[in-house]
Amino acid sequence: MGEVTVSDIVQALDRITGGRVVTDVGRVAAGLNPFVVTKSSDLPGKAVTETPGLIHGDPAAKVRTIAMVMTLTESAIELAAATGVDLLVAHHPIADASNSGGVPLRNYLGLYGLAVVELHEAFHGLHPGIAYLHGHAAFRTEVRYGGVPGNIMFVGRRLPEVKTLGDIIDRLDRLMGVQREIEVLEADRRASGCDQIHETSVAARARILVGEPERPVDTVLHVFPHTGFSPEHLDNAVREHPEIDTVIASISRVARDHPLVVRAEELGRAFVVGNSHAVELYENWMPLARCLEELFPNVKILMFKERMFAIPYEACGNDALRRYATRMAEDYLLPRASEGGEQLGRMAT
Repeated sequence: MGEVTVSDIVQALDRITGGRVVTDVGRVAAGLNPFVVTKSSDLPGKAVTETPGLIHGDPAAKVRTIAMVMTLTESAIELAAATGVDLLVAHHPIADASNSGGVPLRNYLGLYGLAVVELHEAFHGLHPGIAYLHGHAAFRTEVRYGGVPGNIMFVGRRLPEVKTLGDIIDRLDRLMGVQREIEVLEADRRASGCDQIHETSVAARARILVGEPERPVDTVLHVFPHTGFSPEHLDNAVREHPEIDTVIASISRVARDHPLVVRAEELGRAFVVGNSHAVELYENWMPLARCLEELFPNVKILMFKERMFAIPYEACGNDALRRYATRMAEDYLLPRASEGGEQLGRMAT
């Protein structure tokens, strides 16, 4: 294969998704693509429209290196620029300024000559990998359950090697390489001299909320709470499939007292929280990366893996940085806070 362009990648993604990618802006305006979806919490000015396809960049630009990223951030943009990336393929929808360090996308991406594609709901449901990783084979897949766009639901039967709830946890720990993540975290703690550092993939690993590790598993309802799956949806799913004995919630997490967990326990179903959103790069983007690698063997594929740490302030940075922070706070910020308090007091009187 000769030179590869941004357009070649977009066309390949359109084929992979079965025609879900926007290749004609007019089809967005006409509302002809059901995967162009506006998401809103009714917070003023915060709605965002998913537009699967090319968000920024020249379709004719050459592509030598692609970066696969879950969520576009200024850190991802800077890493892409520093490592010679031509095209970023982002899973989650992209919003002006929100995903580009508070500045317009055109200014930031244009500065580095970066093209960006997004592919969120348009990619969901194309492979059974998330179900497979969690130890079941889905025989029913919904991407708009209850009429809610993006409300994904799987119903599946356990794989032969998965017999209990404990088997699900062990499987996820092994496939996600949790032991290696623990070792990396411990190395960070040693290097920082602080044992209070936490990292998402370790802190938010899979666990059982209702049931014991030896409890048998047969038929699984697999849901993603952040997509809008509600206790009412759970009731409907159990009515439709009374053989369901286990509920798995993954990507987003729920606490032990969450209404979904409470309702599952009332219905006599086990409840497991599986992989968190922090490892979706493995679940969804590694299969897509392997596909692109096969289709475009001369293009280098990079995986932009995020690591989010929680570090106590007193252990963050080094002594010089903490002295800098103290000086900026004491000389500039705290005096303003005091003045603001006095002004508020005068306004109140």
